[in-house]
Amino acid sequence: MIILGIDPGIKGGVAWCWDNGESVKSHPMPATRKQLYQLLRDNLAGAKLKAVVESVHSMPKQGVASTFKFGKGYGEVLGILTALGAEIIEPTPQAWKKVVLAGTDKSKDAAIQVAENLYPEINLVPKGCRKPHDGMADAVCLMHYGRTLP
Repeated sequence: MIILGIDPGIKGGVAWCWDNGESVKSHPMPATRKQLYQLLRDNLAGAKLKAVVESVHSMPKQGVASTFKFGKGYGEVLGILTALGAEIIEPTPQAWKKVVLAGTDKSKDAAIQVAENLYPEINLVPKGCRKPHDGMADAVCLMHYGRTLP
């Protein structure tokens, strides 16, 4: 089984590994739903999938249009995963951070540090960038959270 972690949103990320923790991969969230589908299909086709997608909601003082766009993107992620036959788990940020980031300040920097400590082979610096991508780190942490679940 492949465990998939997804931090939805424009600055999010996607990560996956086998349930034993081998072959960890991480990518920034693709720009379009078609690119996301192709990434997942090309890399994970035919495998049994457990997808851990951060449960999102609107934020205070967020505009109506941006909230609608964000919700639409979240729904598209869930639709793609459903089409791929994935088991979908939607923990809140508080739930997965309580488990994976225990003992830290639960910040983006903490997620980067924990992801790099748990999976030293992972590269969280996308091509053309100089610093780790926090959306990819959150995706790795979500993937790890999925590994802790029965």
